Amino acid sequence: MKRYWLLFSQAVTVLLAVWFVLVTLKPEWVKSRPAESPDAPAWSLSGDASLPAPAGSFRQAVHRAAPAVVSISTARKQDPRAKASPWFRFFGGEDNEEEQTGLGSGVIVSDNGYILTNNHVVAEADDIQVMLNDGRSAQGRVIGTDPDTDLALIKIQLDRLPVIQWGQSDGLQVGDPVLAIGNPFGVGQTVTSGIVSALGRNQLGINTFENFIQTDAAINPGNSGGALVDAQGRLLGINTAIYSRTGGSLGIGFAIPVSTARQVMDGLLKSGQVVRGWIGVEPMQLTAELAQTFSLPNSEGVVITGVLQNAPAHRAGILPGDQLLKVAGQRIQTVGELLTRVAELPPGQAAEFTVLRKGEQVNLKVVP
Repeated sequence: MKRYWLLFSQAVTVLLAVWFVLVTLKPEWVKSRPAESPDAPAWSLSGDASLPAPAGSFRQAVHRAAPAVVSISTARKQDPRAKASPWFRFFGGEDNEEEQTGLGSGVIVSDNGYILTNNHVVAEADDIQVMLNDGRSAQGRVIGTDPDTDLALIKIQLDRLPVIQWGQSDGLQVGDPVLAIGNPFGVGQTVTSGIVSALGRNQLGINTFENFIQTDAAINPGNSGGALVDAQGRLLGINTAIYSRTGGSLGIGFAIPVSTARQVMDGLLKSGQVVRGWIGVEPMQLTAELAQTFSLPNSEGVVITGVLQNAPAHRAGILPGDQLLKVAGQRIQTVGELLTRVAELPPGQAAEFTVLRKGEQVNLKVVP
């Protein structure tokens, strides 16, 4: 018994000595590692979001938003009858591919698989493949499209989906920092930063209803349908277009505000189409000449030059020559803003319009 006790004591002494040497010379060898949480999400980005971020870093915003931004690839088969046509062979050549492909981005907006993207990303596509940032992929199905705003809603069937947090685009100001997240040129998910360069951009000839957020965050081909987020990773808009003479980013990109995107999504989910308000007026941007013609005190905003007989505006008492100031409490500066605000009004519900008539403000109730 004494011999066994002596052997045990010697073994413990040797182990303690070895441990002391390791702690002194190689502490990293014995440093404990935190156990992985069983509730940790299956998806993750490169890097550790728990590490303290340097001043001015958008690391936390990216970790919140990026997993919900997906890459979308589409394929459209050519009509075999057209390919067999001698006109097709003459103008298109013999070696044209039978399948046309496209790339874009999208944003997961609900945990049951709904994804917002641009209409031009999925238009006329026969096959839609959605790739998540965690490596998973799924077949996409179009729920509805709205070409007038260039938005589309698609759906995938996957579980444990990361969902982006909604932001408030109405509170944006020029100079606010923003991030653009998408898949430019198919190189993989990319994040660029910038600021809000302008608000309410319209008359660009891109969509029927235009109320774009302009940003200098780099947006390139493939970013279409991706997310424009704030410094907290909340969705502010859907990236949709760039101004470019070369096909690359020149620092002028446009995003559809999230307020418009939510309205379109709600309409597509409810009825498969977007129902918009209409009041029946002919508006014109005010100029100094028009202001003088209608004896208006200033040349700011929109003047009503015509009202359709028995239209909602006519029944509410709006007259030609009225200077439109506000729609539902929101100030109107351009014809584009007027079209957007009226389109957003729910049909059948009265909204207050404020006009300037003979130097006096008049409030009218219009039922679009």
